[in-house]
Amino acid sequence: MEIALSIGLFGSLFALGFAFYKSKWILRQDPGGDRLRTIGGYVAKGAMAFLFREYKVLVPFVAVAALLLFFGNRGALRWEAVTFGIGAVFSAAAGYVGMRIATQANMRTASAASRSLNDALQVSFAAGSVMGMSVVGLALGGITLILAASIYFVGKDTASFQYQVLPILSGFALGASCIALFARVGGGIYTKAADVGADLVGKVEAGIPEDDPRNPATIADNVGDNVGDVAGMGADLYESFVASVLGCMILGLAATQDETLRVQLALLPLMLTAAGAVASAIGIQWVRVKDGDSPQHALNRGSNLASILAALFSYPIFSLCLGGREIEGGATATHLFFCTAVGVGSGTIIGMLTEYYTGTNKAPVNSIVRSCDTGPATTIITGMGVGMASTAWPVIVMAVTVLVSYELAGLFGIAIATVGLQLTLGIQLAVDAFGPVADNAGGLAEMSEMPPGVRATTDKLDAVGNTTAAIGKGFAIGSAALTSVILFSAFKTEVGITTVEITDPKVLVGLLVGGMTPYLFSSMCMMAVGRAAFAMVEEVRRQFRTIPGLLLGKGEPDYSRCVDISTAAALREMVLPGLLAILSPVAVGFFGGVQMLLGFLTGVTASGVALAIFMSNTGGAWDNAKKTIEGGVSGGKGSDSHKAAVVGDTVGDPFKDTAGPSLNILIKLMGVMSVVIAPMLKHVWKL
Repeated sequence: MEIALSIGLFGSLFALGFAFYKSKWILRQDPGGDRLRTIGGYVAKGAMAFLFREYKVLVPFVAVAALLLFFGNRGALRWEAVTFGIGAVFSAAAGYVGMRIATQANMRTASAASRSLNDALQVSFAAGSVMGMSVVGLALGGITLILAASIYFVGKDTASFQYQVLPILSGFALGASCIALFARVGGGIYTKAADVGADLVGKVEAGIPEDDPRNPATIADNVGDNVGDVAGMGADLYESFVASVLGCMILGLAATQDETLRVQLALLPLMLTAAGAVASAIGIQWVRVKDGDSPQHALNRGSNLASILAALFSYPIFSLCLGGREIEGGATATHLFFCTAVGVGSGTIIGMLTEYYTGTNKAPVNSIVRSCDTGPATTIITGMGVGMASTAWPVIVMAVTVLVSYELAGLFGIAIATVGLQLTLGIQLAVDAFGPVADNAGGLAEMSEMPPGVRATTDKLDAVGNTTAAIGKGFAIGSAALTSVILFSAFKTEVGITTVEITDPKVLVGLLVGGMTPYLFSSMCMMAVGRAAFAMVEEVRRQFRTIPGLLLGKGEPDYSRCVDISTAAALREMVLPGLLAILSPVAVGFFGGVQMLLGFLTGVTASGVALAIFMSNTGGAWDNAKKTIEGGVSGGKGSDSHKAAVVGDTVGDPFKDTAGPSLNILIKLMGVMSVVIAPMLKHVWKL
């Protein structure tokens, strides 16, 4: 036990130290000229202002939820209230650190782009690595410290670990999940309100380029890239990491009757994820663009190296933990190693499939490009067809992962595969987060009137970033699907139910209501973006109409007004979807019973995973179809095909950046909430 906690703490300190080293390196880079620094300062100020306002709104919610947990539990379980607050603070800190460095890196990336593509990649990717390794370090550190404190005060025997220590840790996971959901939904509404307003009025109606300084929504749009795609994604995967580790710990205790082995299996994820942090750091250092090479190839090399190393590092850990013993079903260290390899492999395959369906110069995106020649309607139809088709293979990969890992080592094998999928979270999140930094750099280059070659360089990174962002969302959705499976299993274990009868009317009702919930949740997110975007469109039109000479470049846009519109809309609109996600499992569990809740969780997962993949990939494909046309295909910028592509991309924005990525948090949050309320449900329903 002491060895596992020590390794977990080492992994946390290593990841945070690596992130600190990278952040110091970024801050030493040239931030560019006065105008670039001034405009970059506007973006940084707007992003941090939004984040602080969002956290101020969430403080009362965290306080009320902590009080409910305190009075809803008894004895040592009341410590859930404290760990809930710690989880919320750590999740907020992960988003803050990532966005803080991203807003400093964007102007430095623009400056580096004036030198070379590799220099620009190094700065933007370093910013992403700070986000990735900070998330791993904070999550691993929080889990380790809470476990150590709980074991010290409660006890380290198996019974104490199962009935008190892990339930206390579930409060930490719930705090992370709640903040992640609000960060994702709020950030998604913010960024898409600004993006849609900027595109519809600026590019379609006024015919001015993207990120043109004459457009009042440009600063808000660039701020949105940070609050949605950096802070939101960071909080999302932070929560996924914590939830998968918690589920694996609960199932580890149930994987054997050997009392000396049960707690060791429960602590196994700490050692695995610490090894994954080291593998991620090595992969990050491997990312370099050679002459004539593609940035995508460089990123793939680093990710693949990290995945291979993480899988290899896992075998000695399993051997050390099991020491030649077997768990239930006859699974050995070798079986668990193969479960890890299956999880790592499934994440890689899901990434490749996402790249195929959303990447430039791939058949699905090219089909959307061709459809743009006949107008917006065919663009929308083809894009939705591509998105629907893209759900099939990732779901099959997840299904095969579950079946193979179960055959290898039972439910604990599924849990190990899920943790294996996230072993290289540090570099996976770095690959995802570098895109918004590169996108921001291009916007700053445009607004500060840097040479055209700078924007051309950042556009190359941005095009890759669109694909890596889609891959990151695919990775997050795959992680959510497998995490929800182990949380479902963990909930069954906690309430003592071994079978679920699908023909039970309560289970069927739960399935139907659960299957509907992701659509209702997505509707709330989409409608929120629509309302906020309407206000943004009206404001941009008003400024074009009333500020003398604005479109001629002689007037000064009121950027702050657009920032305020996005901020107010995001903070107002994020509340209802958040409450739906948090309260639904509570209402179903306490009023419908445990069987109905099990059906509800199954329905949410089944429909939510497919819907999330559809939305994320559809939006990503539309975005890269637009980028392809802007590169000179089908008449290039300003053509009718380009206008149709812009419409498709605008429709896809809330798909891929608001509703889609929020769904994977919805799925996990409901699972974590169910695990947290399991002891209360056992008492209410006398199980």
